[in-house]
Amino acid sequence: MGEAAMVGTAVPAPIVQVHDISKRYRKHVAVQGVDLVILPGEFYGVIGPDGAGKSSLMKAIAGVLTYDGGAVDVFGVRVDSEATAEKVKGRIGFMPQGLGLNLYAELSVEENLDFFAQLREVPPDLLIERKRKLLAMTRLDRFLDRPMKHLSGGMKQKLGLVCTLIHEPELLILDEPTTGVDPVSRRDFWAILAELLRELGITALVSTAYMDEAARFHRLSLMYGGSVLAEGEPDQIRQIVPGSLVQCSVEPQIEALQRLKATYPQVEAVGPLLRVFVDGASSEVALEQVEASLDGLAIKTIHATDPELEDAFVALLRQRKLAKESGTEATTTSFVDPPPSADIAIEAHGLTRDFDHFRAVDQVSFRVMQGEIFGLLGANGAGKTTVIKMLTGILPPTAGEGTVAGADMRRASLAIKERIGYVSQSFSLYQDMTVLENIRLYARIYAVPRSQLIQRTDWVIEMAGLHGVEDRLAGKLSMGIRQRLALGCALVHRPRVLFLDEPTSGVDPIGRRRFWDILVQMARVEQVAILVTTHYMSEAEHCDHLALMHAGGIIADATPAEMKQSLQQEAGQLLEVATDRPLVALELLEQAGFEGVALFGKRIHLLAKGPQQAQHQIETLLQQQGVSLLGISPHVPSLEDVFVYRIMAREKETRAQ
Repeated sequence: MGEAAMVGTAVPAPIVQVHDISKRYRKHVAVQGVDLVILPGEFYGVIGPDGAGKSSLMKAIAGVLTYDGGAVDVFGVRVDSEATAEKVKGRIGFMPQGLGLNLYAELSVEENLDFFAQLREVPPDLLIERKRKLLAMTRLDRFLDRPMKHLSGGMKQKLGLVCTLIHEPELLILDEPTTGVDPVSRRDFWAILAELLRELGITALVSTAYMDEAARFHRLSLMYGGSVLAEGEPDQIRQIVPGSLVQCSVEPQIEALQRLKATYPQVEAVGPLLRVFVDGASSEVALEQVEASLDGLAIKTIHATDPELEDAFVALLRQRKLAKESGTEATTTSFVDPPPSADIAIEAHGLTRDFDHFRAVDQVSFRVMQGEIFGLLGANGAGKTTVIKMLTGILPPTAGEGTVAGADMRRASLAIKERIGYVSQSFSLYQDMTVLENIRLYARIYAVPRSQLIQRTDWVIEMAGLHGVEDRLAGKLSMGIRQRLALGCALVHRPRVLFLDEPTSGVDPIGRRRFWDILVQMARVEQVAILVTTHYMSEAEHCDHLALMHAGGIIADATPAEMKQSLQQEAGQLLEVATDRPLVALELLEQAGFEGVALFGKRIHLLAKGPQQAQHQIETLLQQQGVSLLGISPHVPSLEDVFVYRIMAREKETRAQ
């Protein structure tokens, strides 16, 4: 809630009140029985995968979509017609889903802003000051003359936000503003919203498909299948499903994974760790049970922690039988004879690519071993796709060399294509063909011998968990099953190397976990080398090794654990600060010069090189300003923290040169 509500004053009248709303598109129910209350100054989140009903709900509240049943009240006005929507639209700022979809491609940054100001009838004298402030806040003041179509994804979203704010709305409605945006721009975006919340006291309703963004909201609703599964503060939602999370590192990992899956319904492998949710058990009991399940195996590390929000979300879906998909779980049947794990699957050495006078990739070198899951991370325009195109023989390099599956990328592009599998973000399937027809078609494309066709087809169906859906059209499948079908088609010819381009975008948490179960199986048992590009930082945690790209070059190359350790050595311990007035504390800590200060709901994260000295400084600073400190606790940094720190540090170096 807002600062006033946080310190115990009377609860004000709601800005938004939604009661039992429903929306149907022909036979498809998009929203059903949703209730929602948003208070003034509150930062409210709606979280769920694609198809959960988030956009329909947001549009109904913004007054741009009619609904079939229930009631929507905004600023005390029942929004149920165009006439009533007109009464409140001047007080609302709405930004629809999609990078720059509310902007005009041919207009410059300033022309877009001026157009929206004119549309919203902002007086010229007020416009000058608002433009100056908003453009400075978003750092777009250096790009006034640049056409919108030439902006990066993150810059488009910031310009969209500025245009939405130009008339200073009281209620800001943002539909998935960070989807497809790199982590630095995402962090930037949240910082801007925190500043607006502090300075203007706005109320914000934000939807997102990223579970790791949940901690940034005061309160939130978890949506799935058009309904709200749970509502409340992030900590309250985590406690809805009783249980404990056990994390352990065990060898051999795949045997440990199989044992745990036989006992516990919610287990996943994340890099070297296994994460086990033990229903209804305390930390001590959960540890004892998991250790007993792993008897005889080499347990390197094991500890119990509180479940994350995604763990609670998956448990809710599982317990309410809401995410049951057709098809079985992936099995561990071995099909490919695993080559020795010491083999090099992909090697890039000094790869460089120029486009006219622009260098897209600059001296990139890295190595991926057979059986390794390797993540290539970077913002839009960092050069990731260009690297992949050079490695797969699609694009010739300006300089440098590389090999993929034992073939030289310069001279053996056909051999490379025969030895690799590729899953694009859009899943290259034939929508009007059945599951079986798609598999057989890709088998023919990849020249699978006719004598092996039945065996390969059966293996794909078993491996990808496609039993029961063989005769369904690909276009009628859920996102999770369609994704597994695309993976099966990419593996039908037994490739030694698999390229994945943002493979789980828009997939619900259970579907994403099933997908990664298959990838872990392919890497650990079949020894397939997997190269993944992703913006989804929690997905990067699954990788054995990471290379972080920026401006065409690699600026970090290590395991996820090594990257986090290096961050703490350089920038200090990540601390979480809880206060009774977080917005005031946020400004004080920023002014005090702490690094990485960011608002996470009612708490603040920052980096401190001397944790004890920092704690004393924070206590003194807040006490002097009359802000109560409720607690300070150390946290393990996320890969997003690593990504943001490394990119910002490199940009500072570049500016200093």
